[in-house]
Amino acid sequence: MALAGRQIIVAGAGIGGLAAALALRQRGAEVTVLELAEAIREVGAGLQISPNGLRVIEALGQSAALSARASKARAVVLRDHRAGREVLRLDLGKLPEGQGYLFAHRADLVELLADAARAAGVQIQLGQAITQITPGTPPEATLVNGDKRSADLIIGADGLHSVLRGALNGAAPASFTGQVAWRALIPNDFGHPPEVTVHMGPGRHLVSYPLRNGTLVNIVAAEERKGWTPEGWAHEDDPANLRAAFSGFGGSVPQMLSRVDKVGLWGLFRHPVARRWYGEGCALLGDAAHPTLPFLAQGANMALEDGWTLARCLDESADQPQALARYQQLRRDRCARIVAAATGNAWKYHLSNPLVRRAAHLGLAAAGRIAPDRILRQFDWIYGHDVTA
Repeated sequence: MALAGRQIIVAGAGIGGLAAALALRQRGAEVTVLELAEAIREVGAGLQISPNGLRVIEALGQSAALSARASKARAVVLRDHRAGREVLRLDLGKLPEGQGYLFAHRADLVELLADAARAAGVQIQLGQAITQITPGTPPEATLVNGDKRSADLIIGADGLHSVLRGALNGAAPASFTGQVAWRALIPNDFGHPPEVTVHMGPGRHLVSYPLRNGTLVNIVAAEERKGWTPEGWAHEDDPANLRAAFSGFGGSVPQMLSRVDKVGLWGLFRHPVARRWYGEGCALLGDAAHPTLPFLAQGANMALEDGWTLARCLDESADQPQALARYQQLRRDRCARIVAAATGNAWKYHLSNPLVRRAAHLGLAAAGRIAPDRILRQFDWIYGHDVTA
């Protein structure tokens, strides 16, 4: 066990950081997680845990705990915006055997990973703001109060505005996509089925699916706009603005939006995938390495894959630089491909020309009738990937 006794600091107690911490601890490392927040609160909203991410949850021994809090996904359904007419249904029950798909609240996944990490002996220290990470032998993290922490390895799982990413790659300006998104949670008192539903309209679309065993519904609604919105999902907006933006939508959309009493709004930005994922005594994972747009629901799944792969590479080689190089080799191209696919996905839902939209929807409907399995197989390269094999 190459990791036995290795001192490792993880910056960030998000999904990727906690998954990595647990996987490293299970292999014998001494792990400390430094988290900016004063408490692990119920933040964020819904996540789609697709088969590739769920395999990591299973390998970490947390599948039963997550299933008890999550909703099992039955299908992905695309609908036209006007009356909610079904265009295409992808039956997730036809995924290959062993490929599960869950809807989970982010807070539930973070909590269970944190509990499992603590139980395994990981030290999670809250209220620890890191202002600088300096690669080296050993690497060093500087806290806002001036304290310095060193270890054999420091992992930057510190998200979109990662301190370590900047140290390894320099500044990487983001570009506004011309899209914003709202996020809300509402009570499921109207019987939303266990499905991802995508209502597609001109210049906008709305996604909904149930959480917490069907008691809540997660809503993410994206709109094209020229105006710039500050990056981040914590900007509170007036629910009336969301309802106005989707006033032309029918089906179940008016019913859902009538229940929104609190909504967050954030601008969607493109960030390049980091060129360098590791340096002397340090490595990146999750959004710190490959921020992605939400149009393939793979952000959390990629972070889970990163955490497991990094732990595995470090465990398989006592040569840490070699292990980190192997980690980047295994992960970067795959993540870059997923990020690119997510970036290119939104336009498919936002067709503005009525004739083009109708033709596209008719084509999708025909494909769904003639070859539904073929449509589902287009995701094999994502869902069929198994970093735990």
